[in-house]
Amino acid sequence: MRKAIVKCKLKNRDEFEKKLADIDLDFSTVYWQHDRIYVPRNYKPHANFPRLIMRTEMHAVDKPAKYSFILKRHIEDSGIDIVEETVIKDYEIMVNVILQLGFKPIAEVSRRRQDLKMGEGNFIYLDKVEKKSGYFAKIESEITATDSIQEAKEDLKKTFETLGENNFVESTYFELN
Repeated sequence: MRKAIVKCKLKNRDEFEKKLADIDLDFSTVYWQHDRIYVPRNYKPHANFPRLIMRTEMHAVDKPAKYSFILKRHIEDSGIDIVEETVIKDYEIMVNVILQLGFKPIAEVSRRRQDLKMGEGNFIYLDKVEKKSGYFAKIESEITATDSIQEAKEDLKKTFETLGENNFVESTYFELN
């Protein structure tokens, strides 16, 4: 699936959430995600290499964790993100497959996340990333092969600006200092 993604570091999480609540949009309850990120052994940043992610997600302590295998590829010259996610049953077996394919672990990212669905294929995520100051919001929008990625990203930025946010972040969470 092709996505346009825009991320922003929030000035004030509570104000951001209130602005959305004022237009009858409410975030889900908080859940926890932990990503282990793997890259090819010859990985170079900004070179269109795929990243593989093993995600653990927990919505409640009394329920089993959900495990997902995610393929992410950011195509630099077009700005498009290609994302494919598959739920898996055996985390350890999948990690062994990733390692045998020649990928190496590069980072781990834990976050507390809330989500908000805004129509078909559009989501806002509110993230508190471990070891990073402040809160982040991310808007993801599914796009078709004929959609303009630049127009889609500009629309997402306008959405943030309408909500009073403009501190856009281009880096992934694991690349942030």
